[in-house]
Amino acid sequence: MLSRQFVRENPETVREALANKGVDVDLDRILEVDEEWRELKRRGDDLRHERNEVSSRIGDLKADGKEEAAQEAIERSGELKSELQGVEERAEELEAELEESLLELPQIPHESVPIGADESENEEVRREGFDDLRDLPETVDPHYDLGEELEILDFERGAKVAGGGFYVAKGDGARLEHALIQFMLEVHREQGYTDVFPPIPVNSASMRGTGQFPKFTEDAYRLEGRNDEAYDDEDLWLLPTAEVPVTNLHREEILLGEDLPLKYQAYTPNFRQEAGEHGTETRGIVRVHQFNKVEMVNFVRPEESYERFEGLVDEAEEVLRRLELPYRVLEMCTGDLGFTQAKKYDLEVWAPADDMDEGPDEGGRWLEVSSVSNFEDFQARRAGIRFREEHHESAEFLHTLNGSGLAVPRIVVAILEYYQNDDGTVTVPEPLRPYMGGTEVIEGHDAVGETKLGDG
Repeated sequence: MLSRQFVRENPETVREALANKGVDVDLDRILEVDEEWRELKRRGDDLRHERNEVSSRIGDLKADGKEEAAQEAIERSGELKSELQGVEERAEELEAELEESLLELPQIPHESVPIGADESENEEVRREGFDDLRDLPETVDPHYDLGEELEILDFERGAKVAGGGFYVAKGDGARLEHALIQFMLEVHREQGYTDVFPPIPVNSASMRGTGQFPKFTEDAYRLEGRNDEAYDDEDLWLLPTAEVPVTNLHREEILLGEDLPLKYQAYTPNFRQEAGEHGTETRGIVRVHQFNKVEMVNFVRPEESYERFEGLVDEAEEVLRRLELPYRVLEMCTGDLGFTQAKKYDLEVWAPADDMDEGPDEGGRWLEVSSVSNFEDFQARRAGIRFREEHHESAEFLHTLNGSGLAVPRIVVAILEYYQNDDGTVTVPEPLRPYMGGTEVIEGHDAVGETKLGDG
């Protein structure tokens, strides 16, 4: 979140950020509340000072036999107490309103972020892997058709056991997901990351700390609690990304400079309702309600965060380089920059199925597999994460960064389409073969049951 002092002293900067990010917040009301709150705090200080002076005179007046003056002082002390109580109650109301309002203000974009209204104005930074493309079939089947033909993706049974937006990976499809997870974790261990396996449910404090709440509450899955009246209001949500629990590991803590940069990685399943996205990407596994992902989270000194940010982008790219998947790097413009982010790059992998025409000259489409973000001190303020270089020094807010390393289902899509062969099989990328027992080609499986579902 933004500090009160920053908002108070830089209202035009905040107003510009609201406009550039397309966020509608009544900044004038926030400034009015802040001014009234500060005036009440000043009035409260004056009242307390006067009351202390009056109270200190009462004993002296009584000792001097000035009962009438002492009684007047007692009455005045009571009046001051009553007025002070009213001032403090109103200040508390404004404090609560101010805190909630500040949570609605987005991060200020970094000065290097291009100004733009929406994703159409994002800027391509570079494109990799297109100089030596592998030979592809004349017609590349989309992953959802190929996955069903090979019996490695099952959408009907996914819907049967959980509902729309869920799928089942089975056989070599499941092995491919497991292999990707283990491969990604190993790559990032080489880059100096410490593994974390966090709880899958998270509480509201954690969701607020990273900025998911209150803005994105409708996208989250809430747990109803246990079958016990005592737990009817249990405050737990299925995590939308490992960014939430991993960042909040150090909520309300002070780290030491010698701990930084602190680099964590975590594999988790992730859950999103994707409110407002109904009707988009309804086929396949590009947009689903549950998906696997490896997430990288960094805690760094403020002066080192943008150098580390570029390093984090490279660490995410390394997975794509080793898999030899063609991809591009995009810089998000202000209008497509997230609520919490000061700067963000997206990594988009190329999926060449010919049913789409959103990719490079070769056809196909782009799939976002990682968003790498610098939040500066925005999340740290919300979560109370600080550091100090030495024990005797004052603490300051550190910077947090994160990036997917990577989103697994969309990498599966890219592999099934880019490594597809003329005979309908799929070549397993060499780095994944050790994690799949040496399997070099996915040839498919026989259907289970008398007939496939949907055939009668």
